Amino acid sequence: MRILHQEEHFFAIDKPAGFFVHPPELSRYPVPREKICLHVLRKLMNQDVYPVHRLDAPTSGVLLFAKSREAAGELGKLFMQRELQKTYHAVARGIVEEEGSIEIPLEIAGFTDLMESKTTYKRLATIELPFPVGKKYPTTRYSLVEVNPVTGRWHQIRRHFDRIAHPLLGDIEHGDTYHNRFFRDELKIQGLCLKAHQLEFKNPWDGQLLKIEAPLCEKWEKVHKLFEN
Repeated sequence: MRILHQEEHFFAIDKPAGFFVHPPELSRYPVPREKICLHVLRKLMNQDVYPVHRLDAPTSGVLLFAKSREAAGELGKLFMQRELQKTYHAVARGIVEEEGSIEIPLEIAGFTDLMESKTTYKRLATIELPFPVGKKYPTTRYSLVEVNPVTGRWHQIRRHFDRIAHPLLGDIEHGDTYHNRFFRDELKIQGLCLKAHQLEFKNPWDGQLLKIEAPLCEKWEKVHKLFEN
């Protein structure tokens, strides 16, 4: 795991897709310790580390860890008070609006109560390919979007884009099976097309503004090349 930024109280990594932040509670299958960020990082850092937030296992990108419980508490306040801006990149089915805000209440995992949820987005690029996927249209269209989740609900970005009929590519839980297969088999872009691109926040210990950005991996190089054509 690549460490993107490190200071006395915290550090940030570039989490690969397929890694869990900590052992999953409801998984039907055992997850190897080598696929759990906490286990790998405790060995790497030779100390206890504390996740400040979460990323879904199939999501890659910037993930923040504290080096003590006290530091985790300080950084956690930034999330609670919405003083930390999270920026994601994603690929959605169809042509989304140039920019917008999705404010659809969502259920919390394991509960039926609806919670206020808000996601804003901006379209970065579009592409139309001369291949029919499914039976409705002779071509396929996709959007590369920049996404900022204002709240932090379970699978929020993935569920919000599904609710507005623009599911994310590679999402096996909320997405479109036919388009997922097309991306995987024909375009050779595998997995969920959702990346935690950047975290921006003021360092609680020195007041400096930090912008921590994840570099492009092989998959996201393919994504950007696709939208450049």
